[in-house]
Amino acid sequence: MTEIAVEATQVPAQLPHVRVAVLGAGKMGGILLQAFLKQNLFAAEQIFGTVAHTERALALSTQWGVEVSTDNLAAAKQADLILLAVKPFQVPDLIEQIRPALNAKKTLISIAASVKTRAIEEASGLDIAVIRAMPNTPSALGAGAAALCKGRFVSAKQMELAERIFETVGRTVVVDEKHMDAVTGLSGSGPAYIYIIIEALAEAGVKVGLPRDVATQLAAQTAFGAAKMVLETGYHPALLKDAVTTPAGCTIDGILELEEGGLRVTLIKAVMRATERAKQLAAG
Repeated sequence: MTEIAVEATQVPAQLPHVRVAVLGAGKMGGILLQAFLKQNLFAAEQIFGTVAHTERALALSTQWGVEVSTDNLAAAKQADLILLAVKPFQVPDLIEQIRPALNAKKTLISIAASVKTRAIEEASGLDIAVIRAMPNTPSALGAGAAALCKGRFVSAKQMELAERIFETVGRTVVVDEKHMDAVTGLSGSGPAYIYIIIEALAEAGVKVGLPRDVATQLAAQTAFGAAKMVLETGYHPALLKDAVTTPAGCTIDGILELEEGGLRVTLIKAVMRATERAKQLAAG
């Protein structure tokens, strides 16, 4: 994953009174931490990150200009908002490590797939605010999609803060927790599906004579533009599809091939399969 270039800025942070700990500043945690800096949501001195190895901590601290260590408890003690960005199976041990730093005034946001808010609440032993989030990797470029759900002790103000944080890296929706596995299967895993579609379109372009770099650029920009049309016009995808499809034209022949090849059903099954896997992970 390409690192985000973080430029120094003299502009005051948007949320100057909130201290944040990103526990597990690896793949997604690192993406979010860098995005917070790039979007100037928090100043560098407000952010505390942790990773597993000392050498990596030193390197990231130098690169990002924030305090990065291997001490989860120390980072959690300094923070008002604690982002749990470790793998799902690591969450119980992490909560055990930071429990002495927890109190009812702090907010926990977990991006660990399939780990329920109640499990985190119970592990903490407190009536503490727990928000579960499922972002995706395009958050690195401010084009992410994130779904949030709240635990039993989350106030409206805490939920508003969580929405504000994730809106800096893309679009955010709030759902009931029962839908979070479906979110994992759709937008969490979805970028991989879209990359396959872009790759296939580019390969098709090469097949019909385009240079590979040109075909890839056209395929990627076409996917980007189509998505932008859906988001910014508010029109149903089917209506936008019909606008491209002229009678007896080229597009309808292409659509016929897609339908005969089962693309629509295959994508639906992919989301269903990934959702089912998320449910399995949640069940242990």
